[in-house]
Amino acid sequence: MPSASLLVSTKRLNASKFQKFVSSLNKSTIAGFASVPLRAPPSVAFTRKKVGYSKRYVSSTNGFSATRSTVIQLLNNISTKREVEQYLKYFTSVSQQQFAVIKVGGAIISDNLHELASCLAFLYHVGLYPIVLHGTGPQVNGRLEAQGIEPDYIDGIRITDEHTMAVVRKCFLEQNLKLVTALEQLGVRARPITSGVFTADYLDKDKYKLVGNIKSVTKEPIEASIKAGALPILTSLAETASGQMLNVNADVAAGELARVFEPLKIVYLNEKGGIINGSTGEKISMINLDEEYDDLMKQSWVNYGTKLKIREIKELLDYLPRSSSVAIINVQDLQKELFTDSGAGTMIRRGYKLVKRSSIGEFPSADALRKALQRDAGISSGKESVASYLRYLENSDFVSYADEPLEAVAIVKKDTNVPTLDKFVCSDAAWLNNVTDNVFNVLRRDFPALQWVVSENDANIAWHFDKSQGSYLKGGKVLFWYGIDDINTISELVENFVKSCDTASTLNSSASSGVFANKKSARSYSTRSTPRPEGVNTNPGRVALIGARGYTGKNLVSLINGHPYLEVAHVSSRELKGQKLQDYTKSEIIYESLQIQDIRKLEEQNAVDFWVMALPNKVCEPFVETIQSVHGKSKIIDLSADHRFVSESDWAYGLPELNDRAKIANAAKIANPGCYATGSQLTISPLTKYINGLPTVFGVSGYSGAGTKPSPKNDPKFLNNNLIPYALSDHIHEREISARIGHNVAFMPHVGQWFQGISLTVSIPIKKGSLSIDEIRKLYRNFYEDEKLVHVIDDIPLVKDIEGTHGVVIGGFKLNDAEDRVVVCATIDNLLKGAATQCLQNINLAMGYGEYAGIPENKIIGV
Repeated sequence: MPSASLLVSTKRLNASKFQKFVSSLNKSTIAGFASVPLRAPPSVAFTRKKVGYSKRYVSSTNGFSATRSTVIQLLNNISTKREVEQYLKYFTSVSQQQFAVIKVGGAIISDNLHELASCLAFLYHVGLYPIVLHGTGPQVNGRLEAQGIEPDYIDGIRITDEHTMAVVRKCFLEQNLKLVTALEQLGVRARPITSGVFTADYLDKDKYKLVGNIKSVTKEPIEASIKAGALPILTSLAETASGQMLNVNADVAAGELARVFEPLKIVYLNEKGGIINGSTGEKISMINLDEEYDDLMKQSWVNYGTKLKIREIKELLDYLPRSSSVAIINVQDLQKELFTDSGAGTMIRRGYKLVKRSSIGEFPSADALRKALQRDAGISSGKESVASYLRYLENSDFVSYADEPLEAVAIVKKDTNVPTLDKFVCSDAAWLNNVTDNVFNVLRRDFPALQWVVSENDANIAWHFDKSQGSYLKGGKVLFWYGIDDINTISELVENFVKSCDTASTLNSSASSGVFANKKSARSYSTRSTPRPEGVNTNPGRVALIGARGYTGKNLVSLINGHPYLEVAHVSSRELKGQKLQDYTKSEIIYESLQIQDIRKLEEQNAVDFWVMALPNKVCEPFVETIQSVHGKSKIIDLSADHRFVSESDWAYGLPELNDRAKIANAAKIANPGCYATGSQLTISPLTKYINGLPTVFGVSGYSGAGTKPSPKNDPKFLNNNLIPYALSDHIHEREISARIGHNVAFMPHVGQWFQGISLTVSIPIKKGSLSIDEIRKLYRNFYEDEKLVHVIDDIPLVKDIEGTHGVVIGGFKLNDAEDRVVVCATIDNLLKGAATQCLQNINLAMGYGEYAGIPENKIIGV
């Protein structure tokens, strides 16, 4: 069985434990402030001013760095590894004004001011800057009632005449000052912003009087506050263009802020800690709007402010990406909501309607189902094929449950005494957004009893324990069940499970002895082909770049600008929409923000010859599916890792020096390899048939490889005289290299202080005495003799020489005295041959141009 410590460490967050930690941390942090002598230089204030937009960590001589380190370590102990890694990744990359929008109910300031200030101080002291907007409803009601005036509402909106407006304004200013003062007493710089952010028109002057409908949000006061190192504390007061003050519901105003800033988290704090079901008196933990909104709004208890809040949140989420959500919680649960995906209070999201199916033909797309099944451990490992499993399902009595995009798919076999959850395949997004819980709740509804088996090494094993009534471990697998009280039935389940484990063990033993062996041979790159420097096509090629605002996109634009035939037809980036494409002189191109319908229309009009997906991982699939659905003539190349592990009959792997160029030329879809993966494969490949152990790749990249989103890994000041190791095992490039060369490798990446270029030192174990040093050098020279972009030298290649060039340099060959280990060094520009140049090579091949067209000769080493 897994150790008790493992099970405890992966349980959900203990809220009281977390709150004690926060309180102690705040005390120690505040004490740290107090210990700074007044005559000492104001290093804390200086550091805050130095933070700017790009800093996602705090560094000063007063211990902030240590505080942040402590927070990170403690977070890793109080929640699941998966969710902490996910959120720390977000919080160390997102720009500061996009961290969170927190709407604070007026009652929180009256009743829980100390807790609220402590929570916000915690965030501030670890370098996180939420945008805080507060209401003042209870204070206004109390003051009006004291004057003998009954508050008046229509549809949850306060009727605000001139007298009421005066009370509203006074209460807002008082509550804002109270919160700012409480924060400053805890050593937090806070800036009151009581006007100048929201511009509004009258919502309905005759009906609501001085109530505003927000038309625009001015970001500058908020951004200036964060840049100065101060938390922005806002009211929801708005003004007309002529300066008339208008009252706006704080929930509505928070929604408008979220539309503009698109934060990672949107949190509404209220005294109830969520939305309470008026019929049952219980707190609602989750609302999936696509599934529940219409019925919810018909409930008799959904009225006044609750109805307005839900309606406003729906309109907000309809505008934001589907992954966005809104949490309504109590102030005590704020850290739990921000730092874990278990969350607290009421979570509201769009979600997807769950679809129940009982045959393969009911799925909207066989390809989509195949892709979803690829997430299954048995299928992805090659132990079982998708085709064989689908054939098995065709003759089985099963039922499946899945969300619309098939991010979470459950397949239940009903032909056993206790129904069996045969497959439960979920994407990372499904786990992160709790779609898995939705699916499992439906399973519990439809199946009073259920059994399933999971590997004990499954990353979500704790979740399965939470969902089960009992479990049994054998052979590295865990049998789970729920809804079974009969001991004889449980004994039968366990007996069958043990038999299946014993059978699998016997087969594995046979395979290891060679009786049933079907071992995968090392890849020899027998499909390599010669370069194609001469083209057969001279017609113009129209390129559309989707998401090309990063370094790779800029380099690709520069290459296309110098290409004899290619031209940029469209370039899409939501952030740069309306701006001119820089460094492109063939024509004036303006950034667009192409949506799915726009892409479909362009494909239908045959307006694009080549689509370049320059997007982060796991983002491009909707665009690809849209293009394919038209069945047009264009081709696609994906610069992300999404399609590097799929069948080459579907996506050609675009490494021309090692793959069949004819396949790349004839492919409709090409997966562009990763930068580290390209350099590593080219370095190892000549020796693949001599490998006798685990090759080790030590790689150091310039900080451009960390992308454009601010983080310590791309901060030149933090990297000065520094080297940052990261993702030292199971990096995606480790899997990519291993899959392509047919041998497992160990890959250890680092970030150095230069901007671009990668240095690789590769240790390759070989059979003792199989090669001499001269034979190794000759082997590499012969292997790459005709390859224009691979240059083999005797000396160790230097990364400073490769920057800005379009190939790979391999050299520094060393054979150890025992003659059983070879060390080879290589350099590659991660933005060029590691990305943009390789992309252009693949486009050239697929379009029929010369393979090296558009690649400057004077920037190729060895030419």
